[in-house]
This record gives sequence, structure tokens and C-alpha cells, in this order.
Amino acid sequence: MALQGVVGWRGQPVNGNRHGGVRASVFIHFLIVMANISNIPLILNLVSYLHGIMHMGVKDASTTSTNFFGAICFFSFLGAFVSDSYVKRFYTILIFAPIEIMKVDETVWSLVSFGQGYLLLACQAHIPSLHPPPCDMTNHPNECTAVSGRNLSLLTLGLFLIPIGEGSLRACAAALGGDQFDEDDPAELHAKISFFNWFAFSISLGGFVGLVFLVWVQDNEGWGLSFVLAAVMVFVGTAVVAGGLPFYRHRNPKGSPLTRIFQVFVAAFRKRKLSLPENLMEMHEVVTVDISGTRVELMERTPDFKFLDKAAVDDGDARAWSLCTVTQVEEAKVILRMLPIFLSSVLCNVPIPLLLALTVQQGGTMDTRLGTTSILPASLFVIPIVFQMLILVVYDRAFVPWLRRATGYAGGVTHLQRVGVGFASSVMALTTAAVVEHRRRSGAATDTPLMSVFWLTPQFFLLGVMDVTSFVGLLEFFYSEASAGMKSIGGAIVFCILGVSSWLGSLLIEVVNHTTGGRGGDHGWLDGANLNASRLDLFYWLLAMFALVSFLLYLLCAWRYTYRHDPRMQAKVDDDKVSPA
Repeated sequence: MALQGVVGWRGQPVNGNRHGGVRASVFIHFLIVMANISNIPLILNLVSYLHGIMHMGVKDASTTSTNFFGAICFFSFLGAFVSDSYVKRFYTILIFAPIEIMKVDETVWSLVSFGQGYLLLACQAHIPSLHPPPCDMTNHPNECTAVSGRNLSLLTLGLFLIPIGEGSLRACAAALGGDQFDEDDPAELHAKISFFNWFAFSISLGGFVGLVFLVWVQDNEGWGLSFVLAAVMVFVGTAVVAGGLPFYRHRNPKGSPLTRIFQVFVAAFRKRKLSLPENLMEMHEVVTVDISGTRVELMERTPDFKFLDKAAVDDGDARAWSLCTVTQVEEAKVILRMLPIFLSSVLCNVPIPLLLALTVQQGGTMDTRLGTTSILPASLFVIPIVFQMLILVVYDRAFVPWLRRATGYAGGVTHLQRVGVGFASSVMALTTAAVVEHRRRSGAATDTPLMSVFWLTPQFFLLGVMDVTSFVGLLEFFYSEASAGMKSIGGAIVFCILGVSSWLGSLLIEVVNHTTGGRGGDHGWLDGANLNASRLDLFYWLLAMFALVSFLLYLLCAWRYTYRHDPRMQAKVDDDKVSPA
């Protein structure tokens, strides 16, 4: 493990029998389960809270919900940058995760202080003067007063301080888990591939428990108690992951990767008129040793983006930022190669948070009875989550070994192929949602009996397939392709994709409403106080067309991409290593 720069928690060499592996990853999986018990019910049911308790309209509730999710994803990049540059990933988790709880305790002692996070939301939900008075938002929306003024500022403060801790936890936990496995060991390579599948399983398991338990608390005991319980879950998860400290493999931070990459572009620009030497082996490289005495990973030169290679040519320029190593240049090339995948994935993900948020509102207007029991709209997400968990177990234990033998790829299929399956599923989910909403709206206009909420099951199932394939595939792809000094940022890129997509989705709602509103003051497709006064079916068709075009663009980018490590050759080498011959 010395060549990978991985050490024990005291900086000592790694002992394979004690450090890392599945045993260490269990602590990380537990943290992910507990964290997602807290945040998934909030993310998926936030529209109901904003619409039903805070009396926001359909457009404002959906926009706030997607912005909240986007903030969580965006702040994952902050934690990833800190862990790759200055602080080990484990300690970054311990620093940022308690922010969701640490400062919120002030609200318990004094409402005058600026309490933050879950308990701030708990206080607002519990104290009548901090939120609008109760009213019938479904049948008499015009009689309801939306949250405004100081109470709106308080709501915004509580919502957008949670992402500071939550976002950092997401990115660092995925990278810390990946560090527990050695890619040069065939058994550990396969275990690493399984880790990301079980990482997604842990997210789904946490979401399942949260949607069954916390959503019930929200509906029966109040949102205030549910926010308090969410804070407790994060605290327990952080305490348990801290207990695994002696078992982790730690990757020492290597300084700011963004600085290293920016140096490459500056040096290449300064030497833009310089000719490359005929013998590229003469290019500048330095074998360095980090503070633990282990060698820093060196990357081999690749033939693309030759204009960047000039940054590693020593022409005698003694100015700062005029000479870079080949490894620095290759880090910059990795970013450029992944950029088209990033951009096309952002576009493909734009409709997903909108579909998730609006499906909850769809469910609220349908017949939610199951026998004598009524199902909460947010609890409907249990359906895709159960599908996700079942699919992940079957895929990891049955399909991956079979596909590995059939295709020769270490993961059964390439990361980008797996992502593509998910994006194709999202197109089908949006098309299905448009058809169901058209039928639901037609029935509401003719006073026919309400449609059963289980008509939403097909789009939920397709969303589950999409999450299992695209999310895990992107997580594996960006982690594997990133250099050793950018693993956390590689994982954070996935959450940045989701975050940017959410913000673009909010912008899309505004554009659609402005375009479809008309000059006579007519409401846009999503401007009505309830779904029956909106045209959600047409909006879904628009999203389906957008998703299809984005998917075709992704296919082009994926087809042109060249992997840093060939997964087929990697699998072949692994088979040779374990062969009894």
C-alpha cells in the first residue's frame, strides 16, 4: 500500500489484516444509513411541508425544494476540496457533519440566537407565530397566507445551513470508503466495486427507514419532532463512524489540486509557442515523498491534449508557475476528458429532481387509500427504494459475476454503459408520468372518482432503476478516473451534477411559467395554487423531450471517452492473477 500513499490512523504502514477492507467500510455504511434516514424524507417531502404548512404555491415550493437539494450537492464540493487538499477525509467528516447539530443547539437555549439547521426548523414548525396559521390549502387555497417576511428568512436560513454539513459528509464518505480497497489486489478490486453498490444500498436503506418512520412522525406527531429526530440520527451516525478510526486506511492530502491544475494552464499558455521535444521521455517529472515517507502517485503521459504537454518542458524559465510535472499535466488532462461527461450528465439529470418533487404533489391529489389505511404521498417513495435495494442486491451478487465472465470488464459493464441505462430509464419515467398526469387531470375535470395513487408505481419503478444505474455508475466513474490527489473531488463531482441539475431545473420552471403565462395575465403551466389549475402533463412532456435530447448528447460523449484505466484489460489481469495455472 506504500505506493498508493495510504497509511494507518497514526501514520504507520498499512496492515492488510487490520486496516481497510470490508470491516472498515461497515462503519461508513452505517453513517450513510443514519444520515439518509434524516435527509431523504426532508428532501422528498419538503414540497409537502412548504405547500401544506408554509402555504407556498406549487412553483415556489418546487423551486425551494430543488434549490435545497442543489445546495446539499454543491457544498459536497467544499468538503471534498478540504479533504483532498488539507485535512484527511475522516477528519473532514468529523469537522463538518456535526454542523447540522452543533450550532442548532443554540435554539434550545434561546430563540434570540441564530440557531441553525434541523432544530431551527423544528422551532419554526412548533411555534405558531413563526409560521402561517393553519388553513385548507387543497380546497380553499385563496384563503391561505404564504410564509413571508422574517418567517420566510428564518425558513431559508434553516434550510440552507443544513447542506454545509450534509454535503461534505456525502463526498468524503464515498472517497473514504473507496480508499479502504487496493485496486492492485484482485479480491480487493472486486470488493471495491461492491462497495459502491452497497454504498447506494445504504442510501436506499436509510431512505426506506426514514420514509416509513420519519414521514409517519411528520404526519402524526408534527414536523417539529421529526426535525429533532433527524438531528439525533446524524449525531449517532457520526459517533459510530468515529469509532472505526483505528481500522481505516487514510490517504494523506496532497495540497490543493485546483492550484496544481491551474498552474498547468498558466505554464502551457506561457509556452504556447514552444515546440515539444522529439523525445517526450525528457519531460519534467519529480519523484516525491509525502510526510509519511510514501511515494506520491506518478501518472504516465497520454497522447491527447498535447498543448498541455508544453507545461512540462523545461525551457529554462525560472519564473513561478512556469514548469509543471507530467503528473500535474495528466491531472489537468483528466479534468478535460471528464468535462463532456459532466456537462451531458448535468443535462440528463435536470428533469429528475423536478419529477421527484412534483410526483409527491401528484400523489397528494389522488386516492391514497390502501384498504382502510391512507398512504402519505411522501411514503410512496418507499416503492422505488424497495426496488432499488432488491435490484442492487441481485445486480451485485448475480449479474456482476456473470457479466464479468461474459464481457471481461471488472465491473461487468463499463461505468458509462451503466450510467446510460439509467438515463434511458429517466426518459421512459417522464413519458409515463406525462400519460398518468393527463389521465388524472382529465378525471379531475369531469368529477370522476379519484385515481388510485398506485398509478404512480410505474414511474416510481423507472426512477428506481435510474438511481441504481446512473448514480452508482457516475460515482464509480468519477472516483476511478480521478487521480489519487482528487478522489474526494471525484466523488463530489457526482453530487455537483445533481446540484447543478436541481438549480437548472428551478430555472427551467421559471422560464416555462414566463413563456406559457401569456400577456393577458394567465397563469403558466405550474403557476396554479393546485395541480388541477396547472398543466403538469404538458410540463412532463417537455421534460421528456429535453431528457431524450440530453441522452443522445450523453451517448455521443460516452462513445468518444477514453478511460484512464482500461476496465477490460484490468479484468483480464485480475483473472490471470487468480488463475490456478
